[in-house]
Parts: sequence; C-alpha cells; structure tokens
Amino acid sequence: MRKFDELLKVRPEDYDKLKSYFALREYQSGTCENVITACYMWSEYYRTRYYINDYGLVWIYRIKNEIFTSVPLCKEQDLNVCFEEMVGFFNNVLGQKIKLYLVDEDAVKTLALPEDKFKVYEERDNFDYVYNAKELMTLPGKKYHKKKNHLNAFLREYEGRYEIRIPKCENKENILEFLYRWHDKRNIVDEYNRDDYELKGIEYILKNCNMIKYYMMCVYIDGILEAFTLGTYIEETQTAYIHVEKANPDIRGLYNFVNQQFLINCFPDARYVNREDDMGLEGLRKAKMSYKPEFLVKKYTIEQI
Repeated sequence: MRKFDELLKVRPEDYDKLKSYFALREYQSGTCENVITACYMWSEYYRTRYYINDYGLVWIYRIKNEIFTSVPLCKEQDLNVCFEEMVGFFNNVLGQKIKLYLVDEDAVKTLALPEDKFKVYEERDNFDYVYNAKELMTLPGKKYHKKKNHLNAFLREYEGRYEIRIPKCENKENILEFLYRWHDKRNIVDEYNRDDYELKGIEYILKNCNMIKYYMMCVYIDGILEAFTLGTYIEETQTAYIHVEKANPDIRGLYNFVNQQFLINCFPDARYVNREDDMGLEGLRKAKMSYKPEFLVKKYTIEQI
C-alpha cells in the first residue's frame, strides 16, 4: 500500500527525537512496548512506520497483510483527540477500520470507547510480568528455594571459572556469534517466526549501539561466552526492562545467575523488573510465573466495529 510506504521509518539517527515522544507515555503505561529499545528491536518484525500529528506520534504497523496501530505517544489529556485523528487516518487514508494491539489499561480507561462502535478485550498472552527487583537480587525465603538451589549449584560447579563482563560496542561480533549458536539449538514452531525476528532485532541494535542506548551483560565460562542479556532502565519509575536473556541451557543455574547479576551490576537501584510477556508459550509462562511476579501489566486489543 503506497500510503503505508510513504510513512516515516524508525531510524537510529532519530533516537533523540523519538525518545522525546516516548517520554510522554513510557512513565504511565508500564508496558514493555512503550520503551524505546523494544521499538527498535522489533521494528523489522512489525515493519514499523509512524507519523506526527498535532498531539504526538502515531505508530502504524504491518504484519503480512494486516495494518494496525497501538497507543500513540502523546500526553494523557490529548489521548482522546489524538485517537479521533487516528480513526480518521485509518478510515479515510488507509481505507479500513482501525485496530490497536498492546493497549495498556490506563489508555483503555482514558479512551472509554462506546461499546456500539468499538470492541475492547484482554489479550492474556501479551501481559507483562513485573517483579520485585530486590527479591530477584537476593532470592529470599521459601518461595525462591528452588531458584537459590540452582544458583548455588552453578556457583559451586563454576567457582573461579566464570567471569561477568559489561561489553562495549566493539564486542558485538562475539555476542552475535553466541546468539546465532543459541538460536540454532532452538526448535520452536512459530508461524510468525518471532525467534528469527528477535535475533535480527538484537543484531540491529547491537550494530547501532553508539546511537541506541541500553545496558548489556555477558557471562563467560572458561573464556567462552555462555550468556548474554540486554535491558533498559526507566529512572522515573525505577523499573528495569529485560528485553533479552539468553544462556546455554545445558549449564545448570546459569539463567538464575544471569537474572540476578544483571540487576545487581546494571540496575542496583531498581524497584521493579519488567520481564515482558510470554507470547502464549506454555513453557515460557511457567518459567515467568515461577519467579513469583508482583503483578501483571494487562494489555488489550481495540477493534472498530
């Protein structure tokens, strides 16, 4: 569609400009999608485009033949009038009804859309898992007993053999080599190829790490890179967002070690940790629930009738 292709692309050199728009909502919604790092990571998957109107920034996405949007980056008091403009853009320019995914609960309440014109429903597979940061750093009490056992097993087995490193841009080739090795071990059936797009997204932000700001940590064992994690910190809400966490699954306790040490080394002042959604994958949901989330961030879909 010509109108879609004429919209603006998400470019690394526009980071500061985009960041100013993210500041209008990232402190309100609490969703991982309203963090700029995630926007860059998934820009190819969503074929992300945007335009600027009088109120803020409007996202336009396309997967296969479906064009849709999400909550615009604007002030809360402008959300309703911005939404009205978006409806007009979809109806009159794109020639279709508007559909929004990954809508946070505050936006749903603010919009208060009429039921005869819009359907609004929860999407459990997209809920974010948010944890108490201090608990994930210390793993206190009985509820973390199994996690602590795995962590202690790792510390005993690999004492003196592991090394935590905070990588720089020039380390990206070593990181990418590990990520492709990790990816090749996976056997995930997914019609949307999200694993492949995630890998492409990580590669994209690594190659542009001088312009896109985020935190990284690596764990080496016997000099070999065996784990990598990447995240963002929103100081206003004291929340760490963990966008990437990959480790050798054959090394017991390594994931537990990475989970804990990334917070200790890069986000020591965090109050909350957002570890994103489970994509509806049963194994991932079980793993995220096992860390005892403090709460889930609900997300909704909005469809024009």
